[in-house]
Amino acid sequence: MILVDAIYVNNGGGRILLDYLIQELEQTNIEVFYLIDSRIEFGFFQIKDTNKIVYQESSLSKRFLFYKKNKSKFKKVFVLGNVPPPVKLNAIVFTYFHNSILFNVPKEFSFIEKVKYKLKVFLVNFLKKNTNYWLLQSDILKEQFVQKFGEKEKTNVLPFYPPLGLKNEKKDKITQLHTYLYVSNAQENKNHSRLIEGFCKFYDKHHKGKLIVTVSKKYIEIFDLIQEKINKDYPIENLGFIEREKLIDIYEKSEYVIFPSLSESFGLGIIEGIELGCNVIASDLPYTYAVCEPSIVFNPNDIDSIFLALELSLQTMVSKSKLKTYNQIDKLISKLN
Repeated sequence: MILVDAIYVNNGGGRILLDYLIQELEQTNIEVFYLIDSRIEFGFFQIKDTNKIVYQESSLSKRFLFYKKNKSKFKKVFVLGNVPPPVKLNAIVFTYFHNSILFNVPKEFSFIEKVKYKLKVFLVNFLKKNTNYWLLQSDILKEQFVQKFGEKEKTNVLPFYPPLGLKNEKKDKITQLHTYLYVSNAQENKNHSRLIEGFCKFYDKHHKGKLIVTVSKKYIEIFDLIQEKINKDYPIENLGFIEREKLIDIYEKSEYVIFPSLSESFGLGIIEGIELGCNVIASDLPYTYAVCEPSIVFNPNDIDSIFLALELSLQTMVSKSKLKTYNQIDKLISKLN
């Protein structure tokens, strides 16, 4: 039996990967024990009778007790959530590292958030002896990881992500011109405020374009900023939190995916956009080039640079974005078998 430890995963990109991994593992003959964060206990995971799922509070002490009790129960362990097991196990351990914020905490984060991330960095360093292999999503992420934590001989690049839509499904893309889609929550590093100001400046000059975002009321400051701009008749549409499957039509109608994030481990929204026919306008940062050849780039710290990138998108000879990565879920499952 293998263990999938996702006790520190409950939202965002990590949750998307977890849902996909469970879906794929449940189609195999591998016996799996899932350790899941209790905050997503009502996630409605479909688990076979031969497998087991336990929901547990994501505390250090409870995780330690779980591993202490089950130290010799599993032949392989897959940790989705950056932090290796708290004890040395008699098993082969793979730790999937997918949080680039741990390399360099953005200055926009609050003091408390910065302290939390520094503690996570300490934990990773302290527990790294307890994993056999680190799996990362891109070569860029691997380079940053090795620079921060060492462990070069234990690191491998193995991206996986759920495709949107059916494989081999061919559809004509019906694009609404000058539409710019940003699929993301509004955590501080996602940089919504500069994007919104840059777009409004662009609209003031050209009276063209529509910005589509997906910000829930959880992020009240950005949510209120969006509503303020809408009330001033700027063409911004906020879809709020939206299920991934419902995004397909939104991507297919959008001309561009725009991605102003200050830090990303993978940039799933970029990949989804290209797979569904969008061109990409993105931050001139390593995470962008790790997954694609973008059409247009900009300095994400500069509102004027975002404005100029939007202006450039009005030209008819913009190069087509190209994907540079692919889904390796089959290879991952082979390692866990």
